[in-house]
Amino acid sequence: MAYTFNTPEEQQEMLQQIGVESIDQLFEQVPAALQLGRDLKLDPGQCEPDLERSARRLAARNVGPSQRACFLGGGAYDHFIPAVVDEIVSRGEFYTAYTPYQAEASQGSLQAFYEYQTLICQLTGMDVSNASLYDGASATIEAVLLAMASKPKCTKVLVPDNLHPEYRQVLATYLQWTAYELVVVSCPDGAIPLDNWIQQIDESVGCVVLSQPNFFGIVEDLAPVAAVAKDAGAVVVAVCDMISLGILASPASWHADIVVGEGQVLGNPLQYGGPYLGIMACRESFVRRMPGRIAGQTEDKHGHRCWVLTLQTREQHIRRDKATSNICTNQGLFALRAAIYLALQGPVGLRETAEHCAWKIQYLQQQIVQNERFELRFAGSNWREFVVRDLDNDVSTLLKYCRERQILAGLALETWYPDMRDCILIAATEKRTRAELDQLVELLNAAPRQKEVSHA
Repeated sequence: MAYTFNTPEEQQEMLQQIGVESIDQLFEQVPAALQLGRDLKLDPGQCEPDLERSARRLAARNVGPSQRACFLGGGAYDHFIPAVVDEIVSRGEFYTAYTPYQAEASQGSLQAFYEYQTLICQLTGMDVSNASLYDGASATIEAVLLAMASKPKCTKVLVPDNLHPEYRQVLATYLQWTAYELVVVSCPDGAIPLDNWIQQIDESVGCVVLSQPNFFGIVEDLAPVAAVAKDAGAVVVAVCDMISLGILASPASWHADIVVGEGQVLGNPLQYGGPYLGIMACRESFVRRMPGRIAGQTEDKHGHRCWVLTLQTREQHIRRDKATSNICTNQGLFALRAAIYLALQGPVGLRETAEHCAWKIQYLQQQIVQNERFELRFAGSNWREFVVRDLDNDVSTLLKYCRERQILAGLALETWYPDMRDCILIAATEKRTRAELDQLVELLNAAPRQKEVSHA
């Protein structure tokens, strides 16, 4: 955007209009101790070519995730985004569209939401999807509140500690102000121990939350775990990775009632942690309590196909005491990106993407454990990420060594699991090349060990 400065005459005219004598007078309300003053000690001005060269030299010092091989995971992933996603989404009618209060003026947005909902239902096996929520964590608590509202006599929400730790933090934050108790089941071996799970299930549990794959990347057989909860009358909430559903059974097949997830993986960039996309779908019996809004298909008075907001149970649309949610917006632009991504991929493309993720972590696992310094922390099958234990117990130095050589090697798990201070969570998407995988292995093998550092 072009910048045109104000002339001194124009500045004076504006000051007179608002009734002050100088620009300094506008800042008198700021304490003098907090003011920088006029002497900013700026470098002398430059001509445009010199300024551009200076800016490029500064920019070259920045090395962002796109310039590094990224093996970070833990809820946000560096997947390939087809260029057509950006091309379509950047069209003005989508990019500047406002929330669809008037259906007759928002047919394009409503149709896009309807297509998004259809794709999510096909992917999860659920009956109905809303038109998106804020992110995966907030979608999870909305699902839990929806489930507990359908079980008025129940007081407990049961989750395993292999659910994303930040999702558990969000659950704890919300539920501390309710009559519900959050019960966390320990998973020392990464997967849910069925015996301990059965011991925690009783008639007071109204809702259980299960993730597939779990936070450690482990793919579990959740059918018996969900069956125990269903037999006790609890609602089963599934937290799923949408790309994994290209090869894994849909949550509907193992009797989940509500499915939520983080939609960042569906055509949305990492962008420093957000904004992201909350996905939520459920069985038809829960639709009347579903938060947010749902776009539906109907016919106008001329018999032409059109779209409307079928359900909008928000406090802006109905009386506050009757609202099921106070969500005042959704992630419409990101839901559109997800719809474009899924339509482009199709069942075959999504399966191929999921298979590439599985193959690449299998290769990494096999190569990394050949070094006696490393071992896999958990047994079982993994998809897209896995936990490696550094027997030297020097995770921070190891990750720093790789980072300085343009490899983001993984996440230190001590942040969330203090007993895993020697563990790293490593993820590999379809974007990672064989050369990048081999480079990561070489760096892990070449990283200085504690004994070598101490001796030096």
